[in-house]
Amino acid sequence: MRGEAIIIGAGIAGLAAGRALLHDGWEVTLYERTEGLPSSGTALGMWPEAMAALERLDVADAVQSTGMLQHGAAFLRPDGSAFARIASKDPAYLISRPALHELLYGDALEANVRWSSAVEDIAALPNADLIVGADGINSRTRHAITDRRNSTRPLGTVAFRGVVPGPVDKATETWGNGRLFGITPHDAQTTNWFACVREDVLGEHDGNLPDAELLAELFHGWHSQVTRVVKEADSEQIDRRVLQDSTPLKSMIRGKTVIIGDAAHAMAPNLGRGACEALVDAVRLADALGAAKTIEDGLHAFDRSRCRAGQRTARVSRLLNRISTARHFAGLRQRTMSALTRFA
Repeated sequence: MRGEAIIIGAGIAGLAAGRALLHDGWEVTLYERTEGLPSSGTALGMWPEAMAALERLDVADAVQSTGMLQHGAAFLRPDGSAFARIASKDPAYLISRPALHELLYGDALEANVRWSSAVEDIAALPNADLIVGADGINSRTRHAITDRRNSTRPLGTVAFRGVVPGPVDKATETWGNGRLFGITPHDAQTTNWFACVREDVLGEHDGNLPDAELLAELFHGWHSQVTRVVKEADSEQIDRRVLQDSTPLKSMIRGKTVIIGDAAHAMAPNLGRGACEALVDAVRLADALGAAKTIEDGLHAFDRSRCRAGQRTARVSRLLNRISTARHFAGLRQRTMSALTRFA
C-alpha cells in the first residue's frame, strides 16, 4: 500500500520512517521544530535488531564502518571489581547520535524535511493518507491518539551525559549507592559517559554546584576509570535531564494516525534500547503497510506487532533503572544482575 505520508519529527524515528516509506514509493514530508540535524550527542548502541533495521534502510554498512564494535560489557562495584559480565552473541555497534542522524538523512531525505516547522495541531496539517507521530516523549500526536494530556511518568532519577577526550576499549557500568556511572567508547579518540543518580541523593548535595563539581562529589573515591572521566568532564558540555518514561498505551494508532519511537514508548535509558526500538518501529511500520491491502489494515498489523513489544521493553528499562540506582541491598541487586546476565 502506498500514498502520501506526513511525519511529525525528524529525529531517529522520524528519519527512519521517512527513509523506509520513501524507499517503498510513498510521498513523504517531515515537519521538524529544530533548525537542522543535531551537532552533538553521546553514543547510541545499535543491537542486532537495530542493525537489521538499518540494513533495511541501506545504512548498516555505513554504521559498521563509522561505529565502534562492542561484544559485551562489565558491571562493576565502585572499587572496580566486577560483579557481572555480559557477552553478546551478536556484536553491537556504538555510533554517535549526530552520525546516525546524518546517515539516516543523507542521500534520501534532503528535499523532504521542513526544518523550523513545529506542528502544534495535527488537525491543521495538509490532507494526507498517513500521519506518523515521531515527536518524542512530549508528543502532541500521542495526545491526539489517547485524548490524555499527562502521558509521562517520573522515574525519580536524573541523567548526566557527556563526551571526554581519550579512548576507552571496553564498556563498563559501575553501580553504587543510589547512583551509577557508565563508560563506553565514543570513537577512536573520545570516551562516552553517562551517570544516573536518584533525586533524593542529589538532594543531599549542594544544588548550586556546577555539574562537573557535583559529579566529583557524587563519585569521589570510585575506581580510576570513573575518576579519570569525571576529572575531564566540562560543566558546559554536560547534558543533564530529569528522567521520565511514558504511560502504557492500549494502542499506537487511531484512524490514519500512528505514533512510533519515544512518542509511543519513551523509556529509561538503562537498557540502551530507545534508539533501537525507534528504528524497529519505523521499519515494521513500512513493512506492515507494504504488505497490506489498505492503510487501515497495515496500521492494525503494525499495532499488533509493536505495541506490546515496545511497552515490554519500557517496563524492563524502568525496572533496571530502579534496581541499578537502589540505595539498599547492594549485594542482592548485584547477584540479581549477575544471574540475569547469564541468560543474555
